[in-house]
Amino acid sequence: MKRIVQDQKITDVKVRLARDFRKGMTEVERAFWCLVRNRKLCNLKFRRQQIIDGFIVDFFCNEAGLVIEIDGPIHKEKEQMVIDKERGEIFKRRGLKELRFSNGEVLNDPEAVRETIKQVVSTPPSLIEERGAGG
Repeated sequence: MKRIVQDQKITDVKVRLARDFRKGMTEVERAFWCLVRNRKLCNLKFRRQQIIDGFIVDFFCNEAGLVIEIDGPIHKEKEQMVIDKERGEIFKRRGLKELRFSNGEVLNDPEAVRETIKQVVSTPPSLIEERGAGG
């Protein structure tokens, strides 16, 4: 099995789940995928439903070390916000940047989403920290 993110264990269950998620993308995920697939954005390769440290992230760009999460309404709930923050810290320790966009941002202002990603991938890591939890 090809591993994009090194030094992690990936279970068969997670692989099957990620495949199922790719097959059953939401409308918002499909809209985002249309923005970035086939190197449409900064010539970067994005992957859907990538497994990182046991988590299945919505989108991942290995070249830029960038995790993209598309957040529905559940992500505004306090308990989910704590979980999202903990996940973000795990990614940060791995040296990854994380951007979060709401469903509305992706559907209603895709150009702003593209511009935010362009800024992050062209900005030195030290300047990204405050923006990383974005959305």
